[in-house]
Amino acid sequence: MALAEMACRYRADEIPPEDLPMIAAEALAAGLDTPMLCELAGLPRNADAHDICDAFDQALSESGIGLPDPGLARRHALRRLAARLVEGEVAPADVATDDWWETEVETAEERSFVRLIPQCACCLEYTLGLDQQTWAAELRIAALALTTSAPVGPGC
Repeated sequence: MALAEMACRYRADEIPPEDLPMIAAEALAAGLDTPMLCELAGLPRNADAHDICDAFDQALSESGIGLPDPGLARRHALRRLAARLVEGEVAPADVATDDWWETEVETAEERSFVRLIPQCACCLEYTLGLDQQTWAAELRIAALALTTSAPVGPGC
């Protein structure tokens, strides 16, 4: 994947700091070459997380890539989740494993999808008042609508 997408996924807390050295190594193997990217690729996974994050920020800067706004990165992560649901890569019950309900959404499609995500999997019936089959069908419909809607902000 492109380094800009990795920056977006990192900013949305989908990638932990200890994975950043390997991402840097993969970017080098793909042909991107900056001094800090080389240094980051040489760091061990168990290096200080602060040092790894600083090196990643500097490597992005050297590459002309900025970290996206956290809210925008989270909205892109929401779209990736919807796409994975549509593709069958995640089960409907698995979408309740994060705090998606706290995501600041801006479009009608995002709102429709997020409003169907309970705060936790155990609260599904309590919070939604639907049977699980109906909820899963409505969630998939909302996910499809989100994935086919116009993209938001700069892509990542």
